[in-house]
Amino acid sequence: MRLATLKRGGRDGTLVAVDADGTRVAPVTGYPTLQSALDDWDAAQPALRAAVAAASSGERVAADAFAAPLPRAWQWLDGSAFPNHGALMQRAFNHAPIETTLPLMYQGMSHQFISPTDDVPMPSEADGIDFEGEFGIITGDVPMGCPADQALAHIRLIVLINDWSLRAIAPVEMKTGFGWVQAKPACSAAPFAVTPETLGGAWRNGRVCLPLTVEVDGTWFGHPNGAAMEYGFHDLIAHAARSRSLPAGTIIGSGTVSNPEHDTVGSTCLSERRAIEMIAGGTPKTPFLSFGARVTMRAGEGDSPFGVIDQRVVAG
Repeated sequence: MRLATLKRGGRDGTLVAVDADGTRVAPVTGYPTLQSALDDWDAAQPALRAAVAAASSGERVAADAFAAPLPRAWQWLDGSAFPNHGALMQRAFNHAPIETTLPLMYQGMSHQFISPTDDVPMPSEADGIDFEGEFGIITGDVPMGCPADQALAHIRLIVLINDWSLRAIAPVEMKTGFGWVQAKPACSAAPFAVTPETLGGAWRNGRVCLPLTVEVDGTWFGHPNGAAMEYGFHDLIAHAARSRSLPAGTIIGSGTVSNPEHDTVGSTCLSERRAIEMIAGGTPKTPFLSFGARVTMRAGEGDSPFGVIDQRVVAG
């Protein structure tokens, strides 16, 4: 099942099911928004299945008709579940290892997720504009204290995310000990949210076992595989829910997809490539993004099950 949100219909858009080609859609009777379906997921199944069946002969829409699957969400929790990424950053910047056996996670802004083809406004090129390719999940209601071995049952949908970052601001905010605010603007999301069974064998052990391909201005940048997560999404849910419940519509991110074989598979963020350059030669060579730069992300070897993020960075 592939679901999406059209831009029309107000701030939360209009929920639709999407056909196999990603070009035709059908509305979901009784559930005007994705959040309304998430709030009543079990009861919504007949209407969702009916919409999926109708989508192949439904309304034809262009790529720019889609909003993010959840244009605004109750909660956005971003992990850092790929150990290779953290190890490279620690080595390049001579940071002490983080002394914990727990998953790393922070809470970011959730009131806006940028549509997959919209321009992305940023305040200044001097802020060190960077992208981060991630997989994410959208939960149903999760009770406080949910253990990892029960958490997979609470995953409703899987998404592809570009977690935009401002690298010149991040170190300043980290030193305060209060976390990121200015360094983490709104994320972008690919148009289609898919149910776990839609991915077939690519959904294993709470992980999206697909390459995430990134291009910058039409040039390949990387395609590391999501299978390399140290913690699966069930572990991230259990970590987030240790001392609080999670509402339906919570989005949890994997963190930057990163593989040890970066010489051959590349990276999904500029900061990681710059760290690799620093380790090799002492100085980063790859610049951060300038206004007008185009970033494209897709998953899989052929057609991306999540659709494509294809955006330009512009002056805000």
